[in-house]
This record gives sequence, structure tokens and C-alpha cells, in this order.
Amino acid sequence: MLVSNAAGERRIWSLAYRWEEGRRDLVAGLTVAAISLPQGMAYALLAGVDPQFGLYSAIVVTAIASIFGSSSHLINGPTSAISLVVFSALATFDPDARIEAAEAMFLLGVMVGSIQILIAVFKLGDLTRYISESVILGFMVSAALLLAIGQSGNLLGVRDRGTGDQNILLRVWMTLTQGDPYNIRAIAISAATVVLALILRRAVRAWGLPQMDMLLGLVLVSVVAFLLGWSQPGVGGKFAITVIGSVPPSLPSLHIPQIKFAWISTLSTNALAIAFLGLIEALAIAKTIASQTRQPLDYNRQCMAEGIANLVGGFFRCLPGSGSLSRSAINFQAGAATRMSGIFAALTVTVALLLLAPLTRYIPKAALAGLLVITAARLIDLPRLRYAFRASTYDAGLVVVTALTGIFVGLDASILIGFGLSVLLFVPRAAKLRGAELIVSPERVVRERLPTDTQCTATLLFDLEGEFFFGAAPELDRYLDALRRQAVAEQVRVIVLRLKRVRNPDAVCLERLEHFLHDADRLGISVLLAGVRPDLLTAITNLGFLYWYPADHIFPQAGDDADSATLRAVRRAYDIVSEGNSCTHCADNTLTKEEKREASLYYLV
Repeated sequence: MLVSNAAGERRIWSLAYRWEEGRRDLVAGLTVAAISLPQGMAYALLAGVDPQFGLYSAIVVTAIASIFGSSSHLINGPTSAISLVVFSALATFDPDARIEAAEAMFLLGVMVGSIQILIAVFKLGDLTRYISESVILGFMVSAALLLAIGQSGNLLGVRDRGTGDQNILLRVWMTLTQGDPYNIRAIAISAATVVLALILRRAVRAWGLPQMDMLLGLVLVSVVAFLLGWSQPGVGGKFAITVIGSVPPSLPSLHIPQIKFAWISTLSTNALAIAFLGLIEALAIAKTIASQTRQPLDYNRQCMAEGIANLVGGFFRCLPGSGSLSRSAINFQAGAATRMSGIFAALTVTVALLLLAPLTRYIPKAALAGLLVITAARLIDLPRLRYAFRASTYDAGLVVVTALTGIFVGLDASILIGFGLSVLLFVPRAAKLRGAELIVSPERVVRERLPTDTQCTATLLFDLEGEFFFGAAPELDRYLDALRRQAVAEQVRVIVLRLKRVRNPDAVCLERLEHFLHDADRLGISVLLAGVRPDLLTAITNLGFLYWYPADHIFPQAGDDADSATLRAVRRAYDIVSEGNSCTHCADNTLTKEEKREASLYYLV
């Protein structure tokens, strides 16, 4: 049996699955299934496909991700954000071409799963951390708005107008102004569903009941609509309100998606967007819960699990999915102990599908639309939005650009453009290499030089801080050229270059450093490298610096007392300039042999 306790022990297949864990997982799984049923159908409706595909996703994707995943509490399956992007991807298909749209969706699931598996194989999951949280906030805002307004037709009981080539705002406007007369019964059903779901949510929280508010609200409204005769065929077989229609009481079966190369070209950007969005959703939710349980997560393994789940789901007629915030939170709050809770949830949905599928023909679309409006409202995190807008212009700009792109261009484009902006704005910020001249003060403290300090004409102490990669090369060139010119102009004999705070050295910056050291040597200037970190020391060793550069000019960072490397370099500099040095500043700070033995009392950084 698959075991993983909440304390974060490693999950393994074992017979050591305790009864208490099984009981907790079963209760949590039943609770999760109660919300998976209405959400699975609602998110399929949101994606523009048959409700059965959402339920299939709540079975297959949920189970597969639980088997291969890393988090004990993450529940995968259909989500509102993914469904919106799927809807965007299928918008080019004619509304009546339901079979073709479904086949394209299955192919999309296979493409998404393949991309996510490749990301895991090449260990590129960390790329998701370069997508700013502000981008996700902006995406959620646009997704929530599109989710709410996209249900206008179902809320009002009218047929959607427009074609997939038109922007959703235009289609909604045409639906509202050029469509059929509004259906008062559908409006009543929508409003009743929203009010009832909100009341039930309050009751659940107040009395600590199982979180079945959405399912119970949907059932009650559907029963009332049935008793009123609104969801039953009348004269001529017409319904007073639009219903979902019957879902076949059958299990998801193996199905090879139809492949058209034109579809692959059309769906590629959406597949990439869903792949990244799905990983971001899943990892963010897993991290949030793990921060409370202290469970160690294997992010690469979780990426692989997401990919396998979507790939397999594509072959079992599933809606693409990801980690669900609401269902994962419920799973955690319900006391789930291991990943078996996800498998129990999938099994429960399976049983419900087989037993209750014929009853879905009486569920009004307006009721599901009401639940989706509630979901849309909960997608917008107002406190975090306020925080992002107050934090910086950078964050506020990302939120606004991503949100507007999602609304006016498309959700797939919003994620990709947001990711591109995150990287483009990150690189210049990361490339800021700070340089500062240091000095030994009269109190023998190594600190940043002030304009009022006496200029040393024998030694130069200079500190570099920041990322030591190609983006910082222009800044590095500027600092090193200035150092070279200053040393020549003032006939400085020793330069102490403090590198304690440079990180992630690459070939470009290392080559710049090598050229600087060669130039200084030709000019008769000794350069001492202080506070050299292990990664930088490894790099210069691999590049063969030590074949031509004196080893005693390198002062590695050592132990917890990292600044001792700088102090040793400063003392070495004074040793080199001690004879024939006429600099008054250095004369005040040159140590006698007796003082050198007690130097640690005099020098601080």
C-alpha cells in the first residue's frame, strides 16, 4: 500500500498501512469526492465539452497523480484556470462540432502531459520559479473575469452568440444584446444556487460540517427545478430551462486521440501555457500545505506526476488537469494522512458516476453556472492583490499587463507574455553588480571609503557584490577598467579585490577577471583575490588560473568567519607595500611584527 505520513516521511509501497491512516484517508477522500462531482461537471461545462470528461478527469487524473506524486495532500484533477485555457484553445472549433472539439481536447491533454514529462526529465521544474507571483495574480484576475462573464448565456438561459474567432468580450456582448429573450426561470435558478451555496458554506464553517456545500446546493436546486417541472420535457419535448443532459454511466476507457497536424500547430501555444500553468498551480499548492505539515517535497517528481497524469488522461478521454486549491485544502483539513486519500476520492467519484449518472440529465446548466460564478469570485485574492500593488511598480505592472492580456488577447498568451516579462525584468535586476571602494580606517576597521577619508596611494581595496554572470559583464568591465586606470594614475602597487559576495560565476565574467589579472601583472600591480567562494575557486582552478597566477594571492572564504579572508588579504597587501612605501595612510596602518600576532584585535570588516 502507498504510505506517506503528514510529518513528511518518505512514501513507499508497503504493507505498513495502519488502520488509523486508512480511516483518515477514507474520510478525506469521501469529502473531496463530494466537491469533485459538481466541480468536475462545472469545469467541463466551462471548457465547452461534455460533463462526462470532467468526471473522467476527476477519476483518472486524480488517481494517477496521487500514485506518482510527492505531496501527501495535493489533489489533482480539473481546475477552473486550466478549463478556461482549454476553452480558449477549443474556441476556434464550431460550437456544433462537439466531436472534433473533444478529440482536439484529448490531443491537447497528451501534448500537455508530454511537455510536463520533458520538463521533469530535464529537471526544468525550477523554471516555474521565474514566473513572478504577480503574473499568477494577474492571470487569476483575468481568468475570474472571463469565467464569470463567460457564463452569461447559461446564467440568463440564452444561447451563446458569436464564433470562436471573436474575442470573448464581443461574444458576450452579442449574447446579451442580440440573443434570445432572457429566461426568467434560468435567472431564478442561477440566483438561488448562488445564495444557497453561500448560506451552506457559512453553515459548514460555523458547525464544522463536511464541506459538501457545493454538492448539496446543486442537488437541492436540481430537485426544486425537477419538482417545478422546469427540467422535464414539456410539450414538443422542449425544456423550460437548459439541462446538462444525461452522462453515460460508464467508466473512462482507453481511446487513441485523433491526430491532425493542423490541430498540433493550433494547440501548441495553449499546450505550453497549460503545462506551465499546471505545474505552477500544483507546486504552489503543494508548497503551501507542506509549509504547515513540514513534509519534504520532491518537486521534480511532482512535475513528473503531473505529466504522467495528463498524458494518461489524454488516452482516457479526460479534461486536462492540475492541482486543485479547493480540493487539496479540503483534503488537508479533512485529515488526510497519505496519498491514498486521492485514490479514495477517485474511487468514490467512480462509484457515483456508475450509480448516479442517469440523474445528471436533470441538472440545470444555470445551476452549474451559478457555482462557477462563486468559483470566479474566490479566484480573486484581494488581500494579495493589494499587497502586490503596494509592494512596487514592477509587481503592479505585471499584474495589470497579465490581466489585460488575458482578457483582450487570451489566457494562453497571458501566461507566456507574463513569463517573458518576468524573465526580461528579472535579468536587468539580477545583473546589477555593485562595486564599492573600501579603506582601512584610522581605527583599523575595513569599511566602505567615505569622501572625507584620506586616499591611499599604495593599495586599493575594492568590493564587488552581485551575480557574476554574463548579464553583469558590462558593469564588471566598467568597475575593472576604473580600477585599472586609478591604479595606474596613483601608482598603486596592490589591489585587494573582495569577491565574497559575488555569486554564480560564468565563463563571460571569469574571462573578464582573467584579462584584468593579466593586465595588472603586465603593469606591475599585484592583485589579491579575497573571500573567494567555493564555486568561484572551483571555476578558476578548472580554468587553470593557478598555472600562471600565484596561489598565495588567493584568499578563499573559510568557515563561519568568512571575513577573515579579507583581513588576511589586507595584511598581505601591507606586507607587499611595507618597504619603500611613502603613503601616510599606509604608514598609519602598517603593523609591526608584534602587532601582526595580535592583528585579530585590530581588524574588522
